[in-house]
Amino acid sequence: MAAEIAQIDWSRPWYDAVRPAYDALGLEGDGFVGAFNRQAARLALRNHRDLAVSFVPQEALPDGTAYEEFISATGKVPTRDNLHDFFNGLVWQTFPLIKRELNALQAAQIAAAAGSRARGPARDAATIFDENAALLVLRASSEGRALADELRAHCWDAALFEKRAMFGPDAQLWLFGHALMEKLVAPRKAITAHTRVVFAPDGFFALDLDARRAWIDGTVARLLQAEGLTTSSFTPLPVLGVPGWWPGQDQAFYLDTTVFRPKRPDRSSHD
Repeated sequence: MAAEIAQIDWSRPWYDAVRPAYDALGLEGDGFVGAFNRQAARLALRNHRDLAVSFVPQEALPDGTAYEEFISATGKVPTRDNLHDFFNGLVWQTFPLIKRELNALQAAQIAAAAGSRARGPARDAATIFDENAALLVLRASSEGRALADELRAHCWDAALFEKRAMFGPDAQLWLFGHALMEKLVAPRKAITAHTRVVFAPDGFFALDLDARRAWIDGTVARLLQAEGLTTSSFTPLPVLGVPGWWPGQDQAFYLDTTVFRPKRPDRSSHD
């Protein structure tokens, strides 16, 4: 795994969220599961049943048992020696409260569907969140709400080019999905996140990095617990369109409709 981890460019802004967790590992050699478990113990990670979270080989997952169900019942996270599961472990160490609530939601859906193959929209949404979500934190102001509305309407030029100065002081994208992070090891313009918008008070933007991370972790976990999750919770956002995250972001960059696609008409509307 050392060669694969060496491919990660930690200077990229999309790894800002999990970089502190990576730095804290102090990795030596190929193995990372042992370092994950040391960090899990140091951080006192717990799942929604108050079981200690640990990372175990994939072979520990019994045949016929769902991955999410196993984590819920045991606190053990089956982990393969690949980048996908490496990023998953970093997210557990970065946003443990969100991961806990997602697992609780997934386990409840599996239990409710016992004996059925149907996954249901809530479980699908939780999987999308886990794998491919980004959290867009916006200042709770009229400008922040306008930016959110423009993104939902796919008004890319208005949201990402005309309002580019808002990114940093008033708008910050934090990656959560571990599959999304894996894809961005080899960045392509078309890579798109399922984005959850979170409005924050003015004080959030004055906090240091760790305090902002903790605020996001607690706030989003509470929202998941209170509101649940559906696929309508997300809006798409091409990650390399975040202002400052890629070179050459002139106005023409956002006019590429193969990536920055117009919003599809509402299927429920009629002429």
